[in-house]
Amino acid sequence: MDIEPPLGRYRIRVGADVAEALGTGAPVVALESTIISHGLPRPRNLEVAAEIERTVRATGAVPATVGVIGGEIVVGLDEPQLRHLALTDGVAKASVRDLPVLAAKRLDGATTVASTAAVAAAVGIPVFATGGLGGVHRDASTTFDESADLGTLARTPIAVVCAGVKSILDVPATLERLESSGVTVLGYRTDRFPGFYLSDSGHPVGWRADEAAEIAETLRAARELKLGEGAVVVANPLPVDEQLDPALHDRVLAEGLAGLERDGVTGKDVTPYLLAHFHSATEGQSLTVNTRIILRNAELAGRIAVAFAGTRTVSA
Repeated sequence: MDIEPPLGRYRIRVGADVAEALGTGAPVVALESTIISHGLPRPRNLEVAAEIERTVRATGAVPATVGVIGGEIVVGLDEPQLRHLALTDGVAKASVRDLPVLAAKRLDGATTVASTAAVAAAVGIPVFATGGLGGVHRDASTTFDESADLGTLARTPIAVVCAGVKSILDVPATLERLESSGVTVLGYRTDRFPGFYLSDSGHPVGWRADEAAEIAETLRAARELKLGEGAVVVANPLPVDEQLDPALHDRVLAEGLAGLERDGVTGKDVTPYLLAHFHSATEGQSLTVNTRIILRNAELAGRIAVAFAGTRTVSA
């Protein structure tokens, strides 16, 4: 299925499995591809991509990994396309603003939280699983550096399951921005906002939901009331015994932030830089935690999608 404007040259291509699911009202979960191309080392990135899709399928939902192949936005990448994005050098990290350029230049791109959410909503996918959101950077008062995720979530009606925001960010400022933008934030079985590698960022969430069906009902209410177009962010923390050791986390983060300043790294290069630093400095522990995060979020997103579609949910 193609989503194409009249007489348009450019289109969003929807894979056969995803198109069939959308056509019949079956549950679908959107997945990003930046984690594949920029978030994990090779060849583990391709292995994890397959694990994520299997996790979604195990809940009864259809996975729809989003990416850009030769300028064409694809919703529901097949195995050769996943392999291409995972193993090819020079794949662009593509936010919403980059998609028209990649389309015009016929380039490859891995979609971020912002672009995945925007594309998924455009084709009618209600639930999206990722690792952690972008947000307000720690020095934003002088650099004005904020992730495009925030602006997109403010105007995109989709549920985003995440482990909070990455610990490199200004968490309270990010939560304030989400609130002022009309984005609903739910803590899944928690009253605390998670900090990606850590179960608790040190900040509360305003609302809590203890079951996937409750989250699906909130998403349904948001759609039917039509009081705004903001996303519903579902904050899904790691269990305390599965988080990265907090002392190790704090030490590595401090070293990484110092490295950013020393090396002059800014903008969209910050996250890949810090993820690589965490992987190296923790001797792979952060990679294990990162993988655990996305698999847990994919599983919860699948159950939310099943509940939202009105089919029988897989027990929690």
